[in-house]
Amino acid sequence: MKGNKETTKSEAKEYMSPRDSECHGTHVASTAGGAFVANVSNKWFGVGAARGGAPSARIAVYKVCWQNQNSCAAMDIIKAMDDAIEDGVDVMSLSLGRSVPILPESNEHNAISYGAFHAISKGIPVICAGGNDGPQAYTVSNVPPWVITVSATTLDRSFPTPLVLGNNITILARNQYKGHEFQADLIYVVSYNQITSAAKGKAVLAFLTESEYFVGEFVDRALIAGLSALIISSKSIDVIGYDKRELVLFMIDYEEGTTMMKYIGSNSLPTIKISTEIRLTGPLVATQVAEFSSRGPNSLSPYILKPDIAAPGVDILAASIPFIEGAENGFIALSGTSMSAPVVTGVVALLKAVHSDWSPAAIHSALVTTASKTDPYGEPIFTEGDSRKLADPFDYGGGLGNPTKAADPGLVYDAYAEDYMGYLCAAGYEEASIGKMAKKSMMYHCPSPRPSMLALNLPSITIPFLNADVTVTRTVTNVGPVDSIYRVIIQAPLGVEITVTPTLLVFNCFVKKLSFEVTVSTTHQSNSIYYFGSITWTDGYHVVSIPLSVRKQSPMYFH
Repeated sequence: MKGNKETTKSEAKEYMSPRDSECHGTHVASTAGGAFVANVSNKWFGVGAARGGAPSARIAVYKVCWQNQNSCAAMDIIKAMDDAIEDGVDVMSLSLGRSVPILPESNEHNAISYGAFHAISKGIPVICAGGNDGPQAYTVSNVPPWVITVSATTLDRSFPTPLVLGNNITILARNQYKGHEFQADLIYVVSYNQITSAAKGKAVLAFLTESEYFVGEFVDRALIAGLSALIISSKSIDVIGYDKRELVLFMIDYEEGTTMMKYIGSNSLPTIKISTEIRLTGPLVATQVAEFSSRGPNSLSPYILKPDIAAPGVDILAASIPFIEGAENGFIALSGTSMSAPVVTGVVALLKAVHSDWSPAAIHSALVTTASKTDPYGEPIFTEGDSRKLADPFDYGGGLGNPTKAADPGLVYDAYAEDYMGYLCAAGYEEASIGKMAKKSMMYHCPSPRPSMLALNLPSITIPFLNADVTVTRTVTNVGPVDSIYRVIIQAPLGVEITVTPTLLVFNCFVKKLSFEVTVSTTHQSNSIYYFGSITWTDGYHVVSIPLSVRKQSPMYFH
């Protein structure tokens, strides 16, 4: 996903081959399937082994984006995806896309959606980056139901720098600093224009406002003035490598900046002590959905939950091209949903190796239904942004991916190309367009009447316009022990009543698929926001959970 906070510029030329000159392709390819590299040294992350998600996989790279054109042409994307299908790839990963426009492209006119339909029709799962336009709602991209759309989270590691104020309050800056400890006078400026030579040797606090969005304006002034440190209070942004230009630069959030500003205002000689970075790992560092990660609901089809799954996408250390700014020993840390998508791609490659007979939809289901709503240490997952909140399905889909559980999900919600064509019929697409997407030699005919938008057998239920009682049918396939009994657990959204029939699913050697009905009603009297819940089936060992998103709303409300 070429977008904010994840690309690194290079002076290298354009190559007329899959070789990239920006590092983006190299980084994501090594994340998905890079081989083991021992004793990788990086000044931020220390020394250790590096590898991709599926280190034994073979990688085929298809170049569709050109630096000199600053674009990824639709015809190149479709051609590359068709070539990949002909070449016999097992999994397809696309760390590209575009920001959601005011009028979203329909599936028939979106190159990735179009090409992905061809791929899943051949049994090839397609994993896409969800976009970097968060934390605003309705920004998630790559939203057709036949692709796996990935959001980005932070990792359970952090390397903050302690900033100790003269009153002994410590603020942990998001940047890493490995220099000598020093102390300096601390001042506050309203604008970068106030950074002058009079501030030489001092540490300066400034707030990044909408009208002064680019850090570079402050950096340029700070370098000229000879500051000992520049402290920027802003929204959360990527923090790796901000000391590139011989300037000690730190990023803190608005709340921390306000604390620092109040200290400056209440002292005649405010000071600050800056120490070398500290290492925080494990439960001390909460997993969060990254601020830049694009959010749902799905602007093209509100009945389809997007994103589907979350994976680490902040400060991902992977391979770099030579002579790229910020790289060290052949590796660089980058952030974006471009980085989280290949994490899932590596997992999907391993799932394909273990379950070669599973459809793309079955793999999609296994990821979503086994995902975790908590971090690896059992703590709830929050979201980064102006106002932090508990993450919900519009932030991370089913939750944080769990590769081990996804390999043994118990039940899957399966679907095939014909099912997706039925969805397109329900969405009002012309039969000729559906036939073209599916590469049908003859005209495709939708069933009459056309099916409901809720009929697609997804591992989620999203009801954006709940006016009266709605009944939704889902079908599960047993991929676990032959003789299994599953009981339902219902977590109803606030103000919503859920009834599931039957409440018991019994599988044996003769019964491998069973359907159940979910009846949804609401006690809300007026139009509401989305409320979230879940429907879970468990046999005592497997826990198969799908997210439920419901909004009391009349479709006429938007007309």
